[in-house]
Amino acid sequence: MKLISKKLPRFCCGVLVLFLLLLFSLQSVAQQVGVPAPKVASNVPVPAVNEHPLMPVIRWAERERPRVATEIKDYTAVMMKQENINGELQDAQVMDLKFRQEPFSVYLKFRYPKKISGQQVIYVHGQNDNKAFAHGIGAQRILGTHQLDPNGFIMRQGNKYPITDIGILNLVDKLLEVGRHDAKYGECEVRYYDDGIKDGDRECLLIEVEHPVPRKTFQFYIARVYVDKELNLPIRYESYDWPKKEGDEPMLIEVYKYENLQINVGLTDKDFDHRNPAYNFPR
Repeated sequence: MKLISKKLPRFCCGVLVLFLLLLFSLQSVAQQVGVPAPKVASNVPVPAVNEHPLMPVIRWAERERPRVATEIKDYTAVMMKQENINGELQDAQVMDLKFRQEPFSVYLKFRYPKKISGQQVIYVHGQNDNKAFAHGIGAQRILGTHQLDPNGFIMRQGNKYPITDIGILNLVDKLLEVGRHDAKYGECEVRYYDDGIKDGDRECLLIEVEHPVPRKTFQFYIARVYVDKELNLPIRYESYDWPKKEGDEPMLIEVYKYENLQINVGLTDKDFDHRNPAYNFPR
């Protein structure tokens, strides 16, 4: 299963804007420029003279972060991801996700690929010595439920980031750091597209940023964010590296997609308890 097609249109996007948009809704952005939402593509404020094009987004992020921290309590979704690790494109993964901000809590149940379908993982910060509960499938299920270090070899195998990095605020804080770094340099373009943009059946705003010249100081060449207009949150993020030579297509670094995203559904401790009978964790 692939989350990307073999031929990639050369849209130019940027990682920072993708996840910084987790910080604010389209409504709040439109209000800042005094026009109705969701016509963000034509209403995003332009940088001041001689100002880096990322600065308006960084200011929004810094201003809106406290609101996001208090208003987004939890969410559920079907999450899809595909990552390039050490130059090798991994299989796409599809999983059911439950997330709660306080205390930091994550539940995952894998749907795809088949070799890990049915595996479950639960992590709650501050509990179980900050170890995750997890179990395998098939013959591995017989071995029971394991308590694993989130940064250990087993948990990190085939994953670019640890489970402790999941969550809007973690992403925002890390990407603000990257954005402030990138804003020290030029060679950056930010563009917005609003008409006829969809991800699946969801109408979206597309944000693009480009670092047109390969530089070691930049982590990405191309990135994209699809912001769901109804939910006012990003539902797809993808980033690409520079082509190895002229005429080649950009190489996928990572892609993450959220379907059936439900915000503030009232998740409880039971949703993050491996003893929940609905999960049927092995003993």
